[in-house]
Amino acid sequence: MRRTAPEGHGPVRFGPPLPDDGLPVLPELSAVLAAAASRGGHEPVGGGRPLREAACGYWDRRGLHCDPDRVAAAPGSPALLLALTAALDGDVLVPRPCAAWWAPYARLLGRPAFHVPTPPESGGVPDPYALLETVRRVRDEGGDPRLLVLSVADDPTATVAPPELLHETVEAAQDAGLHLVSDETWRDTLHDPHDTVLLSPAEMVPDRVTVVTDLAGALLPPGWPAAVARFPAGEDGDGLHARVLDILTALDARVAAPVAAAAGYALGEPEAVTARVAAGVRLHALLAAEVHSAVVAAGALARPPRSGRHLYVDLAPLRPALTAHGVGDAQELEDFLTARLGMPAPGGHRFGDGLEAPRVRLSTGALVAGSDAERAECLTSPTPLELPHVHQALIRLKSVFDDLRDDAQRWEPPR
Repeated sequence: MRRTAPEGHGPVRFGPPLPDDGLPVLPELSAVLAAAASRGGHEPVGGGRPLREAACGYWDRRGLHCDPDRVAAAPGSPALLLALTAALDGDVLVPRPCAAWWAPYARLLGRPAFHVPTPPESGGVPDPYALLETVRRVRDEGGDPRLLVLSVADDPTATVAPPELLHETVEAAQDAGLHLVSDETWRDTLHDPHDTVLLSPAEMVPDRVTVVTDLAGALLPPGWPAAVARFPAGEDGDGLHARVLDILTALDARVAAPVAAAAGYALGEPEAVTARVAAGVRLHALLAAEVHSAVVAAGALARPPRSGRHLYVDLAPLRPALTAHGVGDAQELEDFLTARLGMPAPGGHRFGDGLEAPRVRLSTGALVAGSDAERAECLTSPTPLELPHVHQALIRLKSVFDDLRDDAQRWEPPR
């Protein structure tokens, strides 16, 4: 993540990417890509049939029946969300906080993006009563809300919304006449899949939900851009699919042929891919739990991470220390922690939170940085947190937060 120039707080071009896994590319994936490297062209707009059929198989195994003629592929989920936003027209509703790349696409199209609060226990899915109130207020002010974007397994909060909350929010969205886009990029990264229930909104209202999955979440390296969208059945879904393909055509948003070959292989989930995904999730679950313990012990606030390769930290209890260091807002906190930690720490203003709120997203992928051999060892070691390069990174992180705790206690006014 590039640092922001002092004169600008939060330009889109400085926004954070998806959290990286920090690991070497799976050799079997590299072999598939290399075998297709002589194919210098692109897939057809929306993806060739083999890629779309592989996506259908992926969703079928997750209980979401799929037709290849209602699937579209693109070079990354941002292109799909841009096309969906343009195709659906109207104003956009997103949770607060939400993925850093959601709201800019609405603004790019000249559409308002209204943030809806999430409940205390999880992010990614708006509170149903706040959703209905926001829709009422927007319509009273002459707006036209049409689209709600949400994520059950969430970036940036790393939480997984409980099924009962999701059900109530989906019902509220139905009552308000909203189309839902469910970003399911992180659904395959649950830290404890046996103790975490993840439902897709598409299981609840199949005719009103488009599912978007960026394969950088679990299946592909982020530098190989590929994402797939599953459209609802029925005439409305057919029309939306056609409009999205028109927009993707205008953007020339097509997946490169070698990347499509790797994406199709990964979506088929052969043993090599599933084993790597499972090993990566185990590693990042350990790292996230360790980081969570460190920041909470230092007095910061963070929900326990349940998915992904990140966690979201509120440093409000450490504000006296931050003030003493000249940190007064989320942008200054981002710059301060990025320099101290030696790793990206994007501020909460990137994710729709107020600039005044001292919040950051921390990514666990940066903690495994090292040589290819060192990063690969993280996947096979029974004690990856004790590997020297990981151990040193964790010590540095704990030291930074412990120093802030000590400074906060020193600068706290007497009672």
